[in-house]
Amino acid sequence: MAISFDQALGAFEPALKLRSQRAEVLANNLANADTPGFKSRDFDFHSALAKAAGNMPGALAKTDEGHLNIHGSSSGSPGLDYRTPHQPSVDGNTVEDQVEHAEFMKNALEFQTSFMLLNKKFKGLSKALTGQ
Repeated sequence: MAISFDQALGAFEPALKLRSQRAEVLANNLANADTPGFKSRDFDFHSALAKAAGNMPGALAKTDEGHLNIHGSSSGSPGLDYRTPHQPSVDGNTVEDQVEHAEFMKNALEFQTSFMLLNKKFKGLSKALTGQ
């Protein structure tokens, strides 16, 4: 019997990929905090994860023309949206250091949590394979 890692690992793998992509977007925002006219970007992690989970094996499939399309677009990267600043700056830059730092740290903690859960999943699979 073959092991399907996609089914065994669930949404942990796409969650890690999306967390790393979000970290890149937030780091880019922080790097451009002093660039005049730069517009801060971000994406909704939960909707991107739901979209990624919808493309996984075992997800709901559209079997009739009357069914609603729940998959959306099938591109691998999430859609970036512009962040609305609480206090826009005079030079047109919408990056707010405190907001970006808080979002970056929250994303880093959630990445570590996802990684820890994925590691536990692999340990459980390893124990199942060795018969412990």
